[in-house]
Amino acid sequence: MQFQGYVRKDGRVGVRNTVLVLAVCDCGEPAARQMAEGIPGAVSVTHYHGCIALEVVPTIVGVCTNPNIHGVVLVVMGCEGQRPEPMAEQIAKTGKPVRIINIQEIGNTRRAIARGRAVVTAMAQDAAAERRVDVDISKLAVGVKCGGSDTTSGIAANPAIGVMSDMMVDAGARVVMIEPIEAVGAEEELARRAVNDAVKNDILRWVGDEEKRWTVPGASIDFMCGGNVLGGLTTLEEKSLGAVHKSGHRPVSGVLKVRPDYVQQVPDRAGFYLQEGIHIELQAMTYQAAAGVNIIVFATGRGGSFGHAISPIVKVTGHPETWERMSEDMDVNASTIMEGLESIQSVGKRIFAEVLAVASGKSTKGEELGFYNFNIWKQDPRLEALLGLNKE
Repeated sequence: MQFQGYVRKDGRVGVRNTVLVLAVCDCGEPAARQMAEGIPGAVSVTHYHGCIALEVVPTIVGVCTNPNIHGVVLVVMGCEGQRPEPMAEQIAKTGKPVRIINIQEIGNTRRAIARGRAVVTAMAQDAAAERRVDVDISKLAVGVKCGGSDTTSGIAANPAIGVMSDMMVDAGARVVMIEPIEAVGAEEELARRAVNDAVKNDILRWVGDEEKRWTVPGASIDFMCGGNVLGGLTTLEEKSLGAVHKSGHRPVSGVLKVRPDYVQQVPDRAGFYLQEGIHIELQAMTYQAAAGVNIIVFATGRGGSFGHAISPIVKVTGHPETWERMSEDMDVNASTIMEGLESIQSVGKRIFAEVLAVASGKSTKGEELGFYNFNIWKQDPRLEALLGLNKE
């Protein structure tokens, strides 16, 4: 089975050919945004953790080396603690073109923007000249995530995504699920699917470590957002058991590590993987993108109006009213399951087909709207050390 993608020099395959203009620190964000503005194929992003947040560097490098990225322009003010040169070296190892625009070194913001736009324009023209080619589905990495969950999520959207997940793994692709907090209460179900005892222990630690983070006085793990409650969910366990349906039924091949000093890449072996990280939508998706995920399939009962700058999002809803109200924001209608018009298996096959279409160039609803959201989660090394986490 094949899709049409962009083959990179390191052997990986992208489903988009984006020129990424990344402000290494938010001080340079306004200039970086103007460097990319109006140039087809260019997207500008930054993080908002300041100029000495070294913990975000592995995530920055990960998103820059994602196979969906053609080339990278790193924009710096010039005095950041996160130096761009080591980042550029790591990015260049993948064969991607990478340039640094140093505003203080150039000495004038308008001049820096003009130089940056010239670099971005040239890079975007090179990207536009590249063509998709037929590649095996084994080169595809798909992330699964849910948010704005309600009762239909665990009954319709997530189980249908689980069917898609199984189909992807069976065809030779890789599937990655993040959000350990949404497996609390369902960790034993996942652990039973581990390929070996080492992975089983990793799964239990994956959830256990997240529970520890919520033992800090003033924090409560039994959280439900307003939309979850209004959508009919009653307990964290109910939410978790619905959320893990999107993992399908195939063995769990491993747990990808996310640390302040590195983000583990998706292996090139077919399988279903879990990933450490956070449950908050955009930050979690950025972690998935940093690990090399091409496309993210997102289940939502309440609805969602966003996209992602690195990995396009295929949004799936199982709620009939949400589909009726927000069909221009949703990519796949799974509410036919709730209405008794279609089986979970049938909708799962439609999601599978939609993901392959997006992988071959079809625009998602978020892309049609021009939504390229981006955010980075910063682990607190003090909290991690206090709780005895991240020792590996």
